[in-house]
Amino acid sequence: MPVVDSLATEAQPIESTMADPITYDQFAKLDLRIAKVLEARPHPNADKLLLLQVDLGDEQKQIVAGIKQHYAPEDLVGRLIVVVNNLEPAMLRGESSNGMLLAASSGDKVVLLTPADPECLPGSKVK
Repeated sequence: MPVVDSLATEAQPIESTMADPITYDQFAKLDLRIAKVLEARPHPNADKLLLLQVDLGDEQKQIVAGIKQHYAPEDLVGRLIVVVNNLEPAMLRGESSNGMLLAASSGDKVVLLTPADPECLPGSKVK
């Protein structure tokens, strides 16, 4: 009886989920920074949004994030997160958002991207 590689027989083509490619110059325009969450509270006009006050070393900003179903506000205070610092400001349900936090979808969970080294200072540039 021939030996059959079970992985080879079960292999199915994987549909690509990659977004449209961008150039390095386009990527280089992103200003990714480490931010420390100073305050987190529910958005007064939305069920799924939180208002985060973050410290970026030389300035503080408010970011509106759709993570209320995944994180309690009190669990975010003091955490280091990664943010897009130069995102054009937007009004979300009457509140100004001046950046965007980075998170990953992992099954039904949303996981915030954080630096592995707790000594990383707010405002540090992500390269």
